[in-house]
Amino acid sequence: MKKTILTIIVAVMASMPAALAQVVDQHGHAVDTTSIYGERADSLDAAVFVSRQAGNYLAKGKDIRTEVISAAGLCKMACCNLAESFENSASVTVGYSDAVTGARQIRLLGLSGTYTQMLDETRPVMRGLAAPFGLSYVPGQWLESIQIAKGSSSVINGVECMTGQINMEHRKPTDEKPLFLNAAVMSDTKMDFNIASSLQMGYKWSTVLLGHVSGNIKPHDMNQDGFLDEPKMLQFNFANRWLYQADNGTQVRFGVRAIQDRRHGGQMLKGEDGKDVMYDKDEYILDPFQAAGKVNPWGSDIFNRSLNGYLKVGVPLNEENSQNVALIADYNYQDMDSYFGSTKYLAGQHSAYANLLYQNVISDEHQFTLGLNGTYDRYDENFTRITWGMGPVTAQKNGVTDLANVGAYGEYTYHYGETLSVIAGLRGDWFYGQGFKVSPRMTLKYMPVDEIVIRANGGRGLRYSTPLVDNIGVFSTGKEFLGAYNEHILEDAWTFGGNITYYLPFGATSSTYISFDYFRTQFAQQMVVDYGRTQIDFYALDGGTAFTDNYQVDFSVDPVERFNITMTFRYTNAMQQYKGSQAPVEKPMTSRFKGVLNLQYATNLNKWIFDFTASLNGSCRVYDFMEDLKDENGNLLYKNGRTPVYPMLYAQVTRRFKGWDVYVGAENLTNFTQKDVILGTKGEDGLVNPRLASFDASCIWGPLMGFKAHVGFRFTLWK
Repeated sequence: MKKTILTIIVAVMASMPAALAQVVDQHGHAVDTTSIYGERADSLDAAVFVSRQAGNYLAKGKDIRTEVISAAGLCKMACCNLAESFENSASVTVGYSDAVTGARQIRLLGLSGTYTQMLDETRPVMRGLAAPFGLSYVPGQWLESIQIAKGSSSVINGVECMTGQINMEHRKPTDEKPLFLNAAVMSDTKMDFNIASSLQMGYKWSTVLLGHVSGNIKPHDMNQDGFLDEPKMLQFNFANRWLYQADNGTQVRFGVRAIQDRRHGGQMLKGEDGKDVMYDKDEYILDPFQAAGKVNPWGSDIFNRSLNGYLKVGVPLNEENSQNVALIADYNYQDMDSYFGSTKYLAGQHSAYANLLYQNVISDEHQFTLGLNGTYDRYDENFTRITWGMGPVTAQKNGVTDLANVGAYGEYTYHYGETLSVIAGLRGDWFYGQGFKVSPRMTLKYMPVDEIVIRANGGRGLRYSTPLVDNIGVFSTGKEFLGAYNEHILEDAWTFGGNITYYLPFGATSSTYISFDYFRTQFAQQMVVDYGRTQIDFYALDGGTAFTDNYQVDFSVDPVERFNITMTFRYTNAMQQYKGSQAPVEKPMTSRFKGVLNLQYATNLNKWIFDFTASLNGSCRVYDFMEDLKDENGNLLYKNGRTPVYPMLYAQVTRRFKGWDVYVGAENLTNFTQKDVILGTKGEDGLVNPRLASFDASCIWGPLMGFKAHVGFRFTLWK
């Protein structure tokens, strides 16, 4: 299968055509008659914001509370990939899953990104094996915008949305940009290169080709703990998207994508010849007594490959396009070969998604959507984990697992002018091995006056847990796995909340606003991952209590022309009940608060653009076994069992020329990094011994890299 995947990737890349065409209407504009993309956040309103350099803003016209990161926002920093695109947002927090693999994870409403539904133009993506590194596989410069919708949203895209949806809009085949280039290099030797080409041929056909390559030249160990701060990596990423529009308004969108990514991290020791020696999965010795006195580093070796194809067909059923049917289909194969010391996790995942829907716009006030959709995942896993307690301890799983659900849904929308919107949705899903589940959802939007927008939404979300993949950081430990780490319980959560936005009558533009949010997520069932000093226990919540309250306030103003100030503050109260406890406690490794200040100023005609972002990251409760950890001076690392509050500062200056942008910037200007990211028993050399059960490189709450500078350019050739 691996050879087949590589052969298909090479064949796809070699067969791409050199010239194609744009699909436009009689006015020269691209038209989407199918409604399968939903409301475009980068259409007229968003274009106005981009022209004024508003990188992040709340979309006033959306029924659900939606934060938009525009094309301008994606250029505020290097934004090499999706994980690095949220630094200006307090809604989404991004961190590392561990200090070895470089895997990034997000948090929305205070919960892991596994509870956030990731969408690629309404198609669910980054599921299962694709999730741990999926954020790193979406180049920021491939995107036109990102929409972050909080809470339970539409039933149309499936039932897996619990805390919200993040939808990505890619560059379009109809863009009049035959060539776009972006390249950046970081002070840590990481390099990033992107290319995009939108090509048109006649009236009906158009395509966009997207290419990406990134990697680092030299590994770093800035904190001298014997472990690389980031893994050595090399990624290739290619996509080709097509659009066909028939004379009768039918639209067909389809595309393919191929990814290959190699990561090599962990210890870097000096050999007898003075050269650096890294982890070799074939030579690694687990027994600490046999390994004593030998240069035999612990580490990780991960090889990811993916092949994706999708199809969207939208057919209008009448001339007014008030009735249409659409089909959305997606297939993804993800292959992960990963080694962590003596642990082997080799897995492949076949995923299929299909959505058939019918939409009827009865009038300006009434419309409804009916549909059928479902997902199917087949996991083929070869897992063996050997850890060292008083002797070798083994955990393993080999075989095929099928997870599937199929459901029917209906959604009714009522609009009373611009004043009131009501969206009521209901799904009924059959889950393989779990039975039939009903998921209601409701969204309300009320504008008593033009300056005030009130929104509320709520509903149920369901998803199969994949414990090992959802918590990939557990592999970067020496701990023994206990409990249900091989099971796939159906997690069940209800989320309710809303927001009120008030547009203020001052500032240089009409987009000054202040907004208040509150959302609560309550779990009826959840996979709990309970960290101990030498063991990690996986078990179902089964009647226990788990909930998260999330509060946020946003303020944005342009005090003068071309100068934008955005301030955001988020407070999270996350509680979790563990086995044997009588009451829930604060969920560990979850930041209490985050505040963000972003300043952007552009000179006349946007020739110079100055960006500055400051964030203040709140403390979190550490795991119980971390409370007595001490530094080299014998002082407690975490006073009162909490991490310190720390700042992060970013700055960038962009100079724009005709068709060219040149930018230079830096991140983590305060050079703050988490101390002692590698936990465990230390040897005579002062370094942690990763062969012992006390070893843990997954307890990450802060930045791993200090000050980093970058320089880059963007080139756009307009048609």
